[in-house]
Amino acid sequence: MGLDLDRSVMQMIYLAIPLACLVASIVAGLFGRVIGRKGAHSVTILGVAISFALSIIVFLDVRAGNLFNGLIYTWGVSGGLPLEIGFLVDELSAMMMVVVSFVSFMVHIYTIGYMHDDAGYQRFFSYISLFTFAMLMLVMSNNFLQLFFGWEAVGLVSYLLIGFWFDRESAIKANLKAFLVNRVGDFGFLLGIAAIAYVFGTLDYTAVFSIAPQIASQTVTDGGIVTWVTLICLLLFVGAMGKSAQVPLHVWLPDSMEGPTPISALIHAATMVTAGIFMVARMSPLFELSEAALTVVMLIGGLTAFSMALVGMVQNDIKRVVAYSTLSQLGYMTAGLGASAYAASMFHLGTHAFFKALLFLAAGSVIIALHHEQDMRKMGGLRRAMPITWLTAWIGTLALIGFPGFAGFFSKDGIIEAVHLSQLPGSGLIHVLLTAGVFVTAFYSVRLMYMTFHGKPRMEKETFLHVKESPWVVTLPLVLLAAPSIGIAWFYTGPMLFGDYFGDSIKVLPQHDVLTQMGQAYEVQSTLSMLSHYVVHAFKNLQTPAVYLMLTGAIVARWLYHERPDMPAKIASRINGVYQMLLQKYGFDEFYDAVFARGARYIGGIFWREGDARLIDGWIVNGSAKAVGWVSSVVRYVQTGYVYHYAFAMIIGLVLLITFFLQP
Repeated sequence: MGLDLDRSVMQMIYLAIPLACLVASIVAGLFGRVIGRKGAHSVTILGVAISFALSIIVFLDVRAGNLFNGLIYTWGVSGGLPLEIGFLVDELSAMMMVVVSFVSFMVHIYTIGYMHDDAGYQRFFSYISLFTFAMLMLVMSNNFLQLFFGWEAVGLVSYLLIGFWFDRESAIKANLKAFLVNRVGDFGFLLGIAAIAYVFGTLDYTAVFSIAPQIASQTVTDGGIVTWVTLICLLLFVGAMGKSAQVPLHVWLPDSMEGPTPISALIHAATMVTAGIFMVARMSPLFELSEAALTVVMLIGGLTAFSMALVGMVQNDIKRVVAYSTLSQLGYMTAGLGASAYAASMFHLGTHAFFKALLFLAAGSVIIALHHEQDMRKMGGLRRAMPITWLTAWIGTLALIGFPGFAGFFSKDGIIEAVHLSQLPGSGLIHVLLTAGVFVTAFYSVRLMYMTFHGKPRMEKETFLHVKESPWVVTLPLVLLAAPSIGIAWFYTGPMLFGDYFGDSIKVLPQHDVLTQMGQAYEVQSTLSMLSHYVVHAFKNLQTPAVYLMLTGAIVARWLYHERPDMPAKIASRINGVYQMLLQKYGFDEFYDAVFARGARYIGGIFWREGDARLIDGWIVNGSAKAVGWVSSVVRYVQTGYVYHYAFAMIIGLVLLITFFLQP
C-alpha cells in the first residue's frame, strides 16, 4: 500500500515532522504563561499528533518503494569538509519515526493527568516536545554531523527532564549522573566521528558506506593489527553504550527514575535509550566489516541482558523494576546486533517500545492512585480498584516475558536463536545467558504484578479505601499501547525477521546472515499464506527451551509472592551475600564514586594545594611580592641622606668606569 504524492510535497512532509514538535515546544516554553496550562498541552499534543500522522504517511510511502536521501541546507564548510543538514528516509528511519512519534503522542496525552497539579506544567510539555524533535532529527539524519546534533540534543533535554523536580536533591544528583556518564560515551562517539572525517574525508552516510569496503583492511599503524574500521566501530559503540545504557555505562538509567513517570516512559521506551541500538543498525555496513567489533557488541549485550535482569529481581521500587527490565531488554537488542541480526533487534526495539511504555505508564497510574507511593511492599490488592490499569499491565507483562502470541514472544526469540546460530567467538556463552535471562525476566515481571495488584493490601486501610482507577487521560494511552503489545508481531514477524523488510537500509554479509538460516529452519516460504506462516513459526517457537523457562519463571514468582509470601525473605536470608550484591547493583556506583568521583576530587585537591596554593599563590603571586619587598628592604639602606655617602658612591662608580671602559 502506498501513497501517490508528489516528491516536493513529500519533502515538505519530511521537514514538517520534526519542525511541528519544535514549534510546539517553543510556543509552550516561551509563551506558556500567556496560553496557560490548557494551551500548552493543546499545542504540544497537536504538534506531536501532526508528526505521528505525517510519519504514517511517510511509512506507507516508503513501503511503496519511495525513499529519500537529500540535503536540506549546508550549515558551513570547515577545511573543505561540508557540514550539512539532510534527511535519509528509508525503511529503518520510517519505522523509527512512527514508533517515536506514536509513543510520544501517548506520553503527551498521559501527561495531562499525571502532571495535572504540577507547577511546571507548561515547562514539562515544552521539554517533552523538544525531546521528540531531537529524537526525530537523530533518526532522520543522513550524515554524522546531524546524527551528533540529535545525539547531544536528546542528552541535554533528558538532563532537564530527569532533574525536572529541581527542588529534590536526589533528582539533581540523578540528572548530573546521567549527564556525566553520557559524556563518557559521547567522547568516544565524537572520536569515532572525527576518525570517520579523517579517514573518509566526508560525513555523509552514503559516501562513507560506499568507501568502507575499499579500506576495510587498512590498519591504524603500519604493520598493526587494528584496522581503521574496527577502531571506528568500537568508538561509535562506546557512544551507544552510554546512550543505550550498556555495562559498564549503565549506572545512570535506574537513577533517572527520579524524573516524572511520563519521561521515564519516553526515555526508556522508544527514544533516548534506543538511539544507540538504532545507530549500530544504521552503521551496519561498517560493523559488518569488523568481526572484532561485532564480537564486542554481542558480549557486552549478553552480559548486560543477564546481569541487569538479576538486579531487577530484588528491586522494590515499581519504577526501578521496570527500569532494570529496560536495561536487560536493551542488552538483548545489543546482543542481536552483534550477531548481525539487525532486523531482529530493530523488531524487538519496536515491540519493546510499545509494551515498555505501557508498563511505565501503568506504573505511573498506580503511583497516582497511591499518592506517589512507589514501594511495592506497600501495595497489593489493587486489581479490583484499578481494573483497566491491572489488565493493561498484564498485557505489557506478557509481552515483556515473551508469552506465546504476544509481541515479545516473536522478537525476543528471534534474537536468542540468531545468537545461537552465530559463529562469533563467545556466542555459545551469550546464548546461554540470554536463554537463562528469559527465566529471570518472567520472574521479576510476574513478581511485580503480584506484589502490586494481587494478594492482600499492604498499605494503610484508609489509603486503600480511597484507591480508584485513574482518569481517562491516563487509561486511554494504556489501552492504545496495549493493542500493539499484542498484535504488532502478528503483522510484522515474517517480513521483519525473514523477509527483506529493511531493504538496503541494513547491510548484512552473506556469512553473517543468520536470519536467512532461521527462515529456512522455520520453513518460511513465499508460498505459505500469512496465517499458516505464523502458525508454523509459533509452533516452532513453542518447542524452544526459552518458552519453558519463561513459564517456569512465571510459576515460581506466582508461588513465592502469592501462595507463600513469607518465603522470599527466608530465601534472601539464606543467600544473603548474593542478595546484598544484587541490592548493591554489583557495586558499580560505589566503585565509580571511590575511583572516579573521589579520585577526581583527590587529584583536584593535589592540584589546588600544590599548583594553586603553593606554586601560583605561594611562589608566583606572593613570592614576587616578597621578592620585591626583600629587594626594597636592602636597597633602602643605600638611601642614607648623607652627602659624603653619595660622593663616595660616585667616586667608586667613576673608578669602575675608568677601569673597564677607558682604553689605554
